[in-house]
Amino acid sequence: MSTALQDWLERLTEEAQADFEVRNAARDEVLNMSRELIRLCSHAIRAGHRKNRTEAYATLAEADQVVVAMRTLLTPYPDLFHAGYTQDALKEWIEARLTLALVGNEPMPAIDPEIPYATYLNGLCEAASELRRRCLDCMRHGEMDEAERLLAAMDAAYEVLMSFSFPDAITGGLRRRVDQLRAVLERTRGDLTNSLQIQRLLQALESEAA
Repeated sequence: MSTALQDWLERLTEEAQADFEVRNAARDEVLNMSRELIRLCSHAIRAGHRKNRTEAYATLAEADQVVVAMRTLLTPYPDLFHAGYTQDALKEWIEARLTLALVGNEPMPAIDPEIPYATYLNGLCEAASELRRRCLDCMRHGEMDEAERLLAAMDAAYEVLMSFSFPDAITGGLRRRVDQLRAVLERTRGDLTNSLQIQRLLQALESEAA
C-alpha cells in the first residue's frame, strides 16, 4: 500500500470517527429531550382536559423550552432534526398546542415555519381525535352547545386532512391517522346525536309534566 493511500485512509478514519462521535452524542441527547417533550405534552393535554389552564400552559411553556433546546442542539445536524424520533416528539408538541387552543376555544397558534408540514398535519389529526374526550365530558355535564362546537372543530379538521392524497413517504403516515380520525369522528357524532335526542325527550317530558 502506498504511503499516500495510507495517509488518506488514516485521515478519513479520524475525521469520520470524530464526526460520528459528535453526532452520536447529539442523537443520545435529543432522544432524552424527545422523551421529556412527549411527557410534558401529555401532561399539558391532561391538564387542559381537567380545565386547569394555568397548569396546562405552564407545562406547555416547559415543553417550548425543550423544543428550543432541541433546535439549538440540532442546528448543525439537519438530518437528525428530520429523523423520525425528533419529528414524533415535535408532533406531540404540535398536538398539545393545538388541543389546548381548540379545547379552550382560543385563537390557533401561529404556524411554525421550521416544523415540516407533515408533522403539523399529523399533530392536527391527533389533536382533532383528542377532542373526543372533551366532547364526551361536555355531554356528561349537559354542555351540548360546547360539545357541538368541538364536534364541528373535529369535522373541519377532518375535511382538511382528508384532502391530502399523497404517499405516506411524503405525509409521514397521515392517511392512517386520518382513517382513525374518521372512526373517532363518527363515534362522537353518534354519541352526541343520541345525547341530544335524550335531552330533547327529557325536556318534552318535563314540559308535559308541568
